[in-house]
Amino acid sequence: MPVEGLFSTTVEVLAKSVDLRTRQQNLIASNLANAETPGFTPRALEFEKQLQSAVKKSSVRGSVAGGTQPHPAHIPLKGDGPARVQQVNGTVVEVSSQTPGRDNNGVELENEMSRMMQNQVLFNASAQLLAKKFEGLRSALREGK
Repeated sequence: MPVEGLFSTTVEVLAKSVDLRTRQQNLIASNLANAETPGFTPRALEFEKQLQSAVKKSSVRGSVAGGTQPHPAHIPLKGDGPARVQQVNGTVVEVSSQTPGRDNNGVELENEMSRMMQNQVLFNASAQLLAKKFEGLRSALREGK
């Protein structure tokens, strides 16, 4: 049995969010590690808008082969929502500093620590929601014995 399409779009989005938040955390850690490197420009991973766009496209009612919309009473087609979500990789961008140091280093420790804490909270929330989804699936499987 193929694994694709086994889980809902919610599980796919949460799993992708955990993956992207991990990448973001690594970039923030790299910024902090290079806080004393002359000329270093901090980087960040931008993915929220891409992920939202992929989710919106996956939740739009699918169209039939001729390009027309199905009848409103029909069950909406899933389309390629989870595949579209899995294609989101984010974009690494340089974060400009408002107050670069004398050595032209753009890392602002307070901002990086704040971004790290915010990212950690969002990572934990996604991971907990994902665990709850799998707990619900496990419970449904046990009840079906």
